[in-house]
Amino acid sequence: MGDLTVAKTLRSKPTIENVLPLTALQEGLVFHAAYDDRAPDVYNVQLGIDLEGPLNADTLREAAEALLSRHGNLRISVRRRPQGDSVQVVQSHVVLPWTEAVASSGAEAEEIARAERERRFTLSTAPLLRFTLVRLGEERHRFLFTHHHLLLDGWSMPLVMQELFTLYGNRGDTRSLPPAVPYENYFRWLTAQDTPAAENAWRTALADLDEPTRLAPHADSRQSVTPHHRVVSLPPELTRALTGQARRHGLTLNTVVQVAWALLLARLTGREDVIFGTTVSGRSPEVPGIESMIGLFINTLPVRVRLDPTEPLLDLAARLQREQAELSAHQHLGMADIQRLTNTGGELFDTLTVFENYPLDPDALSKAHGLRFTGLHTHNDVHYPLALIALPGHQLTLDLTYRPDLFGESDVDDLVDRYTRVLTTLAEATARLLTHEVGLLTPEEQRRAVEEFNDTAREVPAVAVHELFEEQARRSPEATAIVFEDKEVSYARLNARADDLAHTLRGLGVGPERLVALAVPRSVEMVASMLAVLKTGAAYLPIDPDYPSERIAYMLGDAAPALVVVTEVTQHLAEAAGTPWLLV
Repeated sequence: MGDLTVAKTLRSKPTIENVLPLTALQEGLVFHAAYDDRAPDVYNVQLGIDLEGPLNADTLREAAEALLSRHGNLRISVRRRPQGDSVQVVQSHVVLPWTEAVASSGAEAEEIARAERERRFTLSTAPLLRFTLVRLGEERHRFLFTHHHLLLDGWSMPLVMQELFTLYGNRGDTRSLPPAVPYENYFRWLTAQDTPAAENAWRTALADLDEPTRLAPHADSRQSVTPHHRVVSLPPELTRALTGQARRHGLTLNTVVQVAWALLLARLTGREDVIFGTTVSGRSPEVPGIESMIGLFINTLPVRVRLDPTEPLLDLAARLQREQAELSAHQHLGMADIQRLTNTGGELFDTLTVFENYPLDPDALSKAHGLRFTGLHTHNDVHYPLALIALPGHQLTLDLTYRPDLFGESDVDDLVDRYTRVLTTLAEATARLLTHEVGLLTPEEQRRAVEEFNDTAREVPAVAVHELFEEQARRSPEATAIVFEDKEVSYARLNARADDLAHTLRGLGVGPERLVALAVPRSVEMVASMLAVLKTGAAYLPIDPDYPSERIAYMLGDAAPALVVVTEVTQHLAEAAGTPWLLV
């Protein structure tokens, strides 16, 4: 009895087993959790497994306790140190968060799951996970595993479930499993990486990037808003065509997904240099046993795509894949560090692509003593306003997550349609198809744009611009024609000033077939000068006084105007070029 009492006393006082730094992505997740600590945390991840058969709840609970004792990084909390940085603290032991509930229907079970997802974790309190077993019938259960994304990535989820149900089959005996690969091995590798080399690689990749690519430019993209989902599965024949196209040209399906997203962003933003985020696995083959390690290794990184309209579409895909491969050795650098290497002054993008190639296979869990796995329910959100999660399979599945305060259902439906159209074009593309030939319009939209929107034919009078102005001056002479700074000039007064200047120009030999340069800053005088030249029958050449003097001298020398209309501020430009000038 005495030994048992001592054991309980020791377990009531957990000690610190280890202290580890945060990965780049973990630092971002901690920031988002603190940014708005009253809203639901979108990085609460949940897996639900529907089970049929004689389930022993006590044995499953023992298996979950054994799982926590086996992996120290499942027992972490996040603490801020006095010097201002945050670390993950591994507790020697934790109390297993375990709940059992009864539901009379699938809808009630889903409500329990939703409540678990929306209940925030306190990051300073371990563990950042909880288990809920919902009983739906005599031999029907839904098992919920809810955790903060800080703990695990998608690759880890099948590993965790396989270990859990192996332990269930062995009543929590961890000897039935090989020794766990320590999570700290990854951090030893991480600290050994060449940070200056990674910074140089990303600085080169993002050189001359002039602005971010944002579909919701005025939104606070860091705000925590529970996203909505729009899930579509591509037809099997399109999926096969995309897969075959990728194999023929040595491309990954992930590259195809990214190229299509880049083309969509380019058309939506009117840019030929776009950038968006992607999630990389972060599991370097240089770390022994990395494929079986449980933890968070992924990282979010920028993907920059520069579009050349004359480049063949398939060449663009090959180039993007090559550029991403060149950066693969530097994928450990954090997003915040990468952003500091650019001149954009903040976030680089507000859309994200994720290619998930590690789905949980229920068949892999089928050895668990009479249990049948009849359904999976995954819930994994991101904070970005718009994200595309692609899941390969017999049918490529596209899960668009979007903030409902920024995008409506019809907006997202339109995005899905246009993105699918780009994928179809990629699947059918020949080596000769150029990037600018990729269209996003449906045949009906194309017809409307060409035949209806472009139907601009109208009756116009056969008179010149200055004659139309003179007619307006006769109709409403006292109406305001120009407002510039604190000046208002009527049609009559502006017309008179233009007539006076036109008279002077004619006296200097200006008339039809002659050219007059206008080096006049934006002002009332500029408009009057334009009208005056038109009244003489001559043409005018506008000269921006802010142009470099060498460029202005070249323009004047090349155009050889009869004279240059100048102000006192711009008179020196004509003098330097040796061109006759008229001061207004």
